[in-house]
Amino acid sequence: MTDHAEIPEAKQRIRERVWDLLLREGASPASAVHGKIPYFVGAEAAAQRLADTPQWQASRTVKANPDWPQLPVRIGALAAGKIVYMAVPRLADIRPFFQLDPTQLEIPFDQAAIPEAAARAAPKVHIDEMPQIDLIICGSVAVNPDGTRIGKGAGYSDIEVALLAQAGLLAPTTVIATTVHQLQVINHTLPVARHDFTVDLIVTPDRLIECPSSRRPDGLVWQDLAAGKIAAIPVLADLAGRCPTEGTSCPELPG
Repeated sequence: MTDHAEIPEAKQRIRERVWDLLLREGASPASAVHGKIPYFVGAEAAAQRLADTPQWQASRTVKANPDWPQLPVRIGALAAGKIVYMAVPRLADIRPFFQLDPTQLEIPFDQAAIPEAAARAAPKVHIDEMPQIDLIICGSVAVNPDGTRIGKGAGYSDIEVALLAQAGLLAPTTVIATTVHQLQVINHTLPVARHDFTVDLIVTPDRLIECPSSRRPDGLVWQDLAAGKIAAIPVLADLAGRCPTEGTSCPELPG
């Protein structure tokens, strides 16, 4: 078991190994690896494999990360008629998600699914304006078959999922999926922090892994959020101002 204080450094060591491996094996271009959710060869094939799953086909509302490797997933969701809620980069708005409704978009889906274009073509919405989410798409640097994942280190995916959970927008049936290259699937234990969530599905260009158990947050873990992070994310700053004691979870998001 990794000591809590050592988790950030342990995660970073794994990130560096995976980024280097992707480069060494030619699985990702150099410009899209270090410090990022890495773009990988076969991202389109992984998106198609995900689209073939019953979990995808049953979903109507999707929360998606804005990173490049999952662009084919976002495009596919819009093409399939799903409403996509894509995080505003760095959650830098009190309304932290773009609402991409394929029936309302006036630009092609392959453009609308790019954050810069979404900022011009889609409205931003607050958490309390969103419906229950059927499927969450997240990016990963590394993930293991148990569903434990490591992101790029900024913590935004964890905050987004925690916000949805705190608002009551995650159901027991909500599925969390990640698309990655096979080299990103690590067959050993990964360090876990108290705010981390696990994924239910890992999709590579050649393989689908259904993970055995789910770890979901009940809400924001304020102890793990630095004051600077809270101040930089408007929806967190707003919530923190309404939570009486830092270190506790608000019972629900205020409307």
